[in-house]
Amino acid sequence: MLADTLGLVAALHAEAPAPDRTEMAGLYDFLVGDWRMQVVTYPAEGGRFEAAGEIHAGWILEGRAIQDTWILPARDRREPGGSPLPVTGTWFGTTLRIYDTALQAWRIYWINPPTNTFREQIGRARDAGIVQEGSAGDGALSRWSFTDIEPTSFHWSAELSRDRGETWRLLIDVFARRDGASVLV
Repeated sequence: MLADTLGLVAALHAEAPAPDRTEMAGLYDFLVGDWRMQVVTYPAEGGRFEAAGEIHAGWILEGRAIQDTWILPARDRREPGGSPLPVTGTWFGTTLRIYDTALQAWRIYWINPPTNTFREQIGRARDAGIVQEGSAGDGALSRWSFTDIEPTSFHWSAELSRDRGETWRLLIDVFARRDGASVLV
Protein backbone atom coordinates (compact mmCIF):
# COMPACT_ATOMS: atom_id res chain seq x y z
CA MET A 1 0.00 0.00 0.00
CA LEU A 2 1.35 3.42 -0.96
CA ALA A 3 0.42 4.99 2.39
CA ASP A 4 2.86 2.61 4.15
CA THR A 5 5.77 4.11 2.19
CA LEU A 6 4.93 7.75 2.82
CA GLY A 7 6.02 9.84 5.76
CA LEU A 8 9.22 10.64 7.57
CA VAL A 9 9.46 7.45 9.63
CA ALA A 10 8.99 5.18 6.61
CA ALA A 11 11.51 7.16 4.56
CA LEU A 12 14.09 7.33 7.36
CA HIS A 13 13.93 3.77 8.76
CA ALA A 14 15.97 0.89 7.29
CA GLU A 15 15.77 -2.77 8.32
CA ALA A 16 19.51 -3.44 8.08
CA PRO A 17 22.81 -1.92 7.03
CA ALA A 18 23.24 -1.17 3.32
CA PRO A 19 25.17 -3.86 1.41
CA ASP A 20 28.10 -1.46 0.98
CA ARG A 21 28.21 -0.84 4.75
CA THR A 22 27.90 -4.35 6.23
CA GLU A 23 31.62 -4.72 6.95
CA MET A 24 31.78 -1.42 8.86
CA ALA A 25 28.35 -1.90 10.48
CA GLY A 26 29.69 -4.34 13.04
CA LEU A 27 31.11 -1.61 15.24
CA TYR A 28 27.75 -0.09 16.26
CA ASP A 29 25.17 -2.69 15.23
CA PHE A 30 24.95 -3.93 18.85
CA LEU A 31 23.21 -0.66 19.66
CA VAL A 32 20.20 -1.27 17.38
CA GLY A 33 17.11 -1.95 19.48
CA ASP A 34 15.60 -0.73 22.73
CA TRP A 35 17.45 -0.32 26.01
CA ARG A 36 16.83 0.71 29.60
CA MET A 37 19.66 2.61 31.26
CA GLN A 38 20.80 3.67 34.68
CA VAL A 39 22.75 6.93 34.51
CA VAL A 40 25.23 7.99 37.19
CA THR A 41 26.69 11.52 37.18
CA TYR A 42 29.69 12.87 39.05
CA PRO A 43 29.64 16.66 39.56
CA ALA A 44 33.01 18.44 39.88
CA GLU A 45 32.16 19.46 43.45
CA GLY A 46 31.70 15.80 44.43
CA GLY A 47 28.83 13.42 45.00
CA ARG A 48 26.99 10.95 42.84
CA PHE A 49 23.52 11.22 41.32
CA GLU A 50 21.43 8.55 39.58
CA ALA A 51 18.40 8.40 37.29
CA ALA A 52 16.76 5.86 34.98
CA GLY A 53 16.44 6.47 31.26
CA GLU A 54 15.88 4.79 27.90
CA ILE A 55 17.70 4.39 24.58
CA HIS A 56 16.19 3.49 21.18
CA ALA A 57 18.35 2.93 18.07
CA GLY A 58 17.88 1.81 14.50
CA TRP A 59 19.28 1.83 10.98
CA ILE A 60 18.32 4.84 8.84
CA LEU A 61 19.05 6.44 5.45
CA GLU A 62 18.91 3.22 3.42
CA GLY A 63 21.08 1.50 6.05
CA ARG A 64 23.98 3.93 5.76
CA ALA A 65 23.67 5.36 9.27
CA ILE A 66 22.42 4.53 12.75
CA GLN A 67 20.24 6.97 14.65
CA ASP A 68 19.44 6.72 18.33
CA THR A 69 17.64 8.72 20.95
CA TRP A 70 18.77 8.86 24.59
CA ILE A 71 16.02 9.94 27.00
CA LEU A 72 16.66 10.92 30.63
CA PRO A 73 14.70 10.63 32.78
CA ALA A 74 12.74 7.85 31.09
CA ARG A 75 9.41 9.00 29.69
CA ASP A 76 7.44 6.98 32.27
CA ARG A 77 9.40 8.62 35.11
CA ARG A 78 9.19 12.27 34.11
CA GLU A 79 7.56 14.59 36.61
CA PRO A 80 6.25 18.04 35.71
CA GLY A 81 8.70 20.60 37.03
CA GLY A 82 11.14 17.84 38.05
CA SER A 83 14.81 18.66 38.52
CA PRO A 84 17.29 17.70 35.82
CA LEU A 85 20.15 15.40 36.79
CA PRO A 86 23.36 17.30 37.73
CA VAL A 87 26.04 17.21 34.99
CA THR A 88 23.71 15.84 32.27
CA GLY A 89 20.56 17.87 32.61
CA THR A 90 17.55 16.40 30.81
CA TRP A 91 18.19 14.26 27.72
CA PHE A 92 15.77 14.01 24.85
CA GLY A 93 18.46 13.96 22.23
CA THR A 94 19.52 12.08 19.16
CA THR A 95 22.79 10.77 17.77
CA LEU A 96 23.60 10.21 14.11
CA ARG A 97 26.37 7.66 13.54
CA ILE A 98 27.58 7.67 9.93
CA TYR A 99 30.50 5.68 8.57
CA ASP A 100 32.83 7.93 6.56
CA THR A 101 34.46 5.75 3.89
CA ALA A 102 37.23 8.32 3.21
CA LEU A 103 38.12 8.69 6.91
CA GLN A 104 37.55 4.98 7.63
CA ALA A 105 35.88 5.92 10.89
CA TRP A 106 32.43 6.85 12.18
CA ARG A 107 31.31 10.45 12.37
CA ILE A 108 29.18 11.04 15.45
CA TYR A 109 26.73 13.93 15.84
CA TRP A 110 24.93 14.30 19.22
CA ILE A 111 22.12 16.85 19.45
CA ASN A 112 20.26 17.45 22.72
CA PRO A 113 17.77 20.35 22.46
CA PRO A 114 16.76 20.40 26.18
CA THR A 115 20.32 21.43 27.15
CA ASN A 116 21.27 23.10 23.85
CA THR A 117 24.16 20.63 23.51
CA PHE A 118 25.77 19.79 20.16
CA ARG A 119 28.81 17.52 19.83
CA GLU A 120 30.82 16.15 16.92
CA GLN A 121 33.12 13.18 17.46
CA ILE A 122 35.02 10.51 15.56
CA GLY A 123 34.33 6.92 16.64
CA ARG A 124 36.69 3.98 16.22
CA ALA A 125 37.17 0.51 17.67
CA ARG A 126 39.62 0.38 20.54
CA ASP A 127 40.48 -2.86 22.28
CA ALA A 128 37.12 -4.65 22.80
CA GLY A 129 35.12 -1.42 22.79
CA ILE A 130 34.56 1.87 21.00
CA VAL A 131 36.05 5.29 21.71
CA GLN A 132 34.52 8.49 20.35
CA GLU A 133 36.72 11.56 20.57
CA GLY A 134 35.96 15.22 19.98
CA SER A 135 35.76 18.50 21.83
CA ALA A 136 33.26 20.04 24.19
CA GLY A 137 31.65 23.38 23.46
CA ASP A 138 34.25 25.22 25.55
CA GLY A 139 37.26 23.68 23.79
CA ALA A 140 37.95 20.92 26.32
CA LEU A 141 38.48 17.44 24.87
CA SER A 142 35.65 14.93 25.19
CA ARG A 143 35.92 11.16 25.14
CA TRP A 144 32.87 8.90 25.11
CA SER A 145 33.50 5.16 25.40
CA PHE A 146 31.44 2.01 24.96
CA THR A 147 32.88 -0.92 26.93
CA ASP A 148 31.69 -4.28 28.27
CA ILE A 149 29.54 -4.70 25.13
CA GLU A 150 27.37 -7.81 25.36
CA PRO A 151 24.18 -8.82 23.49
CA THR A 152 22.01 -7.59 26.38
CA SER A 153 24.17 -4.95 28.07
CA PHE A 154 26.84 -2.31 27.67
CA HIS A 155 28.64 0.37 29.65
CA TRP A 156 29.05 3.90 28.27
CA SER A 157 31.09 6.65 29.89
CA ALA A 158 31.76 10.33 29.21
CA GLU A 159 35.03 11.95 30.20
CA LEU A 160 36.45 15.45 29.84
CA SER A 161 40.03 16.73 29.66
CA ARG A 162 40.98 20.37 30.13
CA ASP A 163 44.73 19.74 29.72
CA ARG A 164 44.86 18.37 26.15
CA GLY A 165 44.44 14.75 27.22
CA GLU A 166 47.00 14.62 30.03
CA THR A 167 44.27 13.80 32.56
CA TRP A 168 40.60 12.88 32.21
CA ARG A 169 37.68 13.43 34.60
CA LEU A 170 34.78 10.99 34.58
CA LEU A 171 31.48 12.85 34.21
CA ILE A 172 28.88 10.18 33.42
CA ASP A 173 28.46 6.40 33.56
CA VAL A 174 25.60 4.71 31.73
CA PHE A 175 24.74 1.05 32.39
CA ALA A 176 22.32 -0.22 29.74
CA ARG A 177 20.32 -3.45 29.48
CA ARG A 178 17.86 -4.73 26.92
CA ASP A 179 16.39 -7.73 28.74
CA GLY A 180 14.08 -7.90 31.74
CA ALA A 181 16.92 -7.95 34.32
CA SER A 182 17.53 -4.95 36.53
CA VAL A 183 20.14 -2.39 35.61
CA LEU A 184 22.89 -2.68 38.21
CA VAL A 185 25.47 -0.03 39.02
